[in-house]
Amino acid sequence: MTSAKITPFPTPTQDPTDSGGMVQSLGLFSSTAIVAGSMIGSGIFLVDADIARGTDSPALYLIAWIVTGVMTMIGALSYGELAAMMPKAGGQYVYLRESLGPLWGFLYGWTLFLVIQTGTIAAVCVAFGKFLGVFFPSVSTTHWLWHIAHVPAIRIGPMVLGNMEIGVNTANLAGIAVVIVLAVVNIFGVSLGALIQNIFTSAKALSLAALVLVTCTMGRNATAWNANFGPGLDAFWHNAGWRTLHPVQVGIGGPIVLVHLFVIIAVVQVGSLFSSDAWNNITFTAGEVKNPRRNIPLSLILGVGFVLTIYFFVSLGYLLVLPMQGDPNGITALARGLQHASEDRVATAALEVVFHSAGAYLMAAAILVSTFGCANGMSLAGARVYYAMSKDGLFFKSVGKLHPRYKTPVAGLLVQAAWATLLCVSGSYSQLLDYIIFAVLVFYILTIAGLFVLRVKQPDTPRPYKALGYPLLPGLYIAMATWICIVLLRYKPQYTWPGLVLVLLGIPVYLFWSRRSASRLQSVS
Repeated sequence: MTSAKITPFPTPTQDPTDSGGMVQSLGLFSSTAIVAGSMIGSGIFLVDADIARGTDSPALYLIAWIVTGVMTMIGALSYGELAAMMPKAGGQYVYLRESLGPLWGFLYGWTLFLVIQTGTIAAVCVAFGKFLGVFFPSVSTTHWLWHIAHVPAIRIGPMVLGNMEIGVNTANLAGIAVVIVLAVVNIFGVSLGALIQNIFTSAKALSLAALVLVTCTMGRNATAWNANFGPGLDAFWHNAGWRTLHPVQVGIGGPIVLVHLFVIIAVVQVGSLFSSDAWNNITFTAGEVKNPRRNIPLSLILGVGFVLTIYFFVSLGYLLVLPMQGDPNGITALARGLQHASEDRVATAALEVVFHSAGAYLMAAAILVSTFGCANGMSLAGARVYYAMSKDGLFFKSVGKLHPRYKTPVAGLLVQAAWATLLCVSGSYSQLLDYIIFAVLVFYILTIAGLFVLRVKQPDTPRPYKALGYPLLPGLYIAMATWICIVLLRYKPQYTWPGLVLVLLGIPVYLFWSRRSASRLQSVS
């Protein structure tokens, strides 16, 4: 029996714009806020230090962000066609199901629930708790309320498992509180969740704009300018030659090898590409967007375009305030430089140079706003995927039900919050996110490949918006993303096969759910 016969999927005669009982209340601004708000978390404040260490060149450092911008915008433009073609709750899950088959859709939804969405929610909520500690020192990862156990590190091939503290400390307790509050808030209608998203996205957009303004004007200093751009831009192009070789450590504790420009740019995409991730979350909420055939593609373009532009100028601003290289033992933020910012908190280091001790408080406040808004957007959107999976008989039946009054997937929100809470307590979310980065990129490749498949399988299906530059730009995305995957397989195996293992674990789960669904249908008939 084929999987298509096992699982009860919608027939082609169904209205692709059917909201399934959900209330279509998200306008263009709210949709764009979900795109931008889900993308902007804590990454842009932290990952630049690792990118700077990897490239060791101001020019390559900015080129890494340009590559991220090109890929992410092509992805958004490609998803716009799929969203306008199939504006249903579930988004990317639906696109994979319809183009490549139900197994691929399920594997994406499985991975999303297991790690991608819940792991990110856990990570940004605990980050919220950590930065809350700047204002309230008692909130800390070392202030344990209930320490259950320490799990020692165990190395299996390129993967290191364990090295985690399990229990409840004041930092992850604050994170858990945010997880629960946002789950409850989003039960009371998508409009309330969208209102919170609009407020917090606007606030963090203004804070990032202020960061750009400060670093590019009053924050500029001669030390950083001479180190990164002078004389005659020689410093800017340092280590950026075609024949320049860059050191990369293979795996964890492996040998250090020398690689060329295209390889090092691919390696550092681990930071930049995935600090720009979650732009696809708006597609999950398609069943609640007004005029989705127009507003979802447009919100993808506007939201992604804004975030990528502001990210580039924030990173440029860092170069104007902090020298690329510095002394890892330096006392001041200026002396430590971009590569050796304390705990990789580049944004905090930049503001410390400008505002001295007050800079840490300003940046902590901005990150609190940023992480709260990011967690809200991801909480709101993620539950819609599990709702769509349940409707297909591939998840708990209760998750496919809407609140009778608010028309929100209550069970999906609560199940998502419960798993994210468990990840907070286990301390495993950060490690799991490292493992899944490769798999996330693979799912993007498969989804955009599905764009080509659907052009052949469903040539007559209405496409109110068609992917700009098709087939060249989608093909370029697949080529660039595939190259990054190949490089990560070779040089960063700790980010690759562990993620694939997590994905493949979903196959027996899919067989269980599909057989259970088939049995249910047979009993009904």
